[in-house]
Amino acid sequence: MKTCYIIGAAEMAAGRFRPGGDDIIIAADAGLLHLARLGIKPDLMLGDFDSLGYVPSGGNVEVCPVRKDDTDTMAALRRALDFGCERALIFGGLGGRRFDHSLANVQALAWAETHGLEAFLVGQGCCLTALSGGQKLSFEPKYSGDFSVFCLGAPAGGICETGLNYALDNAALEPSFPLGVSNAFTGQRAELSVHNGLLIVYWQDDPALPLPVRSRIYFD
Repeated sequence: MKTCYIIGAAEMAAGRFRPGGDDIIIAADAGLLHLARLGIKPDLMLGDFDSLGYVPSGGNVEVCPVRKDDTDTMAALRRALDFGCERALIFGGLGGRRFDHSLANVQALAWAETHGLEAFLVGQGCCLTALSGGQKLSFEPKYSGDFSVFCLGAPAGGICETGLNYALDNAALEPSFPLGVSNAFTGQRAELSVHNGLLIVYWQDDPALPLPVRSRIYFD
């Protein structure tokens, strides 16, 4: 699966940063500094560069206007689609001084999901993704720690959770109440599926384990 690695300016958890030869690396604004420390040259440097403080040189620089609708992360996700990527891993998108930027990046996961791009927001010891109706997310038994699910947008229904401390069977979640928070892995294969709606999924991540597998499910 061709993957786009998007590097933002917040704290970077580099454990899952393992790009292959066909993958794309995009530095979003001051995310360029993380890549410089790693000795990695990005395929594209993108942003309004207000955080970096200067516009880098080179033919692979795309300058965005400061007054714009897209955040730098959103602009990078659009370019990931242009590059033909099927998956995006966003680093440096959580924490830092701007909590509103973290929230914006969670919303960006939902945008990616609705545009056919499987996206993960990778933080220090945690990871998030969006899951839409008709899909299932499966985790290996070696996963441990926290697991939470939140409804984003319209109420979500037909939610099932197995292999977790609290099971759900054909449950509903609403955006106004955090019923799905503070679950936990149990050492079994864990699965989450949703019939309709959009979910944001959070888990305690272990970069030594493969990312969860997404698959399509069908209902009678």
